[in-house]
Amino acid sequence: MKVTSNDLIKRAVIMAAGLGSRMRPITYSIPKPLVKVGTKPLIETGIEALLKASVNEIFIVVGFLHEQFDYLIKKYPGVNIIFNPDYETKNNISSIYAAREVLTENCYILEADLFISDDTIFSSVIDRSHYYGVFKSGYSNDWVFTADSDGRIIKIGVGGTDLYNMVGISAWLKADIALISEKIAEMISLPSGKDKYWDEAVNSSLDKICVYLEPILEGRVIEIDDIKELEAVRNRYK
Repeated sequence: MKVTSNDLIKRAVIMAAGLGSRMRPITYSIPKPLVKVGTKPLIETGIEALLKASVNEIFIVVGFLHEQFDYLIKKYPGVNIIFNPDYETKNNISSIYAAREVLTENCYILEADLFISDDTIFSSVIDRSHYYGVFKSGYSNDWVFTADSDGRIIKIGVGGTDLYNMVGISAWLKADIALISEKIAEMISLPSGKDKYWDEAVNSSLDKICVYLEPILEGRVIEIDDIKELEAVRNRYK
């Protein structure tokens, strides 16, 4: 099959605005995405994997200690910074809202506190919108997906048994992310909007768009929430 420009992903948005409160005291003086595993900050594992897949327009949404991210513009071609003015008062829905003007093409959206051990995790070609997920046996109190027999996601929420867990990476066709961006603008304008996660906007739109599950093996992408998880990854990848 011939690949056209409509099938390509050249753009990514990385959410890096949060306070990283669960990794204090480390994150009092350094943003969580810049905490290192080995010699490399977490966010750079994502940037390098994206660039390897020729995803060469990378927008990093920053907030807390935002000036510490500036070096990335010089270090990596194609990196741009977007400031989220609401990072202290609103949940991560505000980071996607801050990036709304660049959500006009096929794109990846990923969290910045990921250790990406497999730098082939991304593809430059997309045929449908999807979330990466890792299967967990038993109960999980993390964000999980319920999918039908074809892998289409029919519910996104917190908590569930024997389901795929969110790993913090999703890929979007431009028509789908445009609809999600509109939903986020609607939600964030409400009094309750400040407490929302952007994935809740996706969940509210699953009747209008098709979003699929993309299963990956555990360990290819590791989300690091707290100091205990950081030390476990550091010990594993010395």
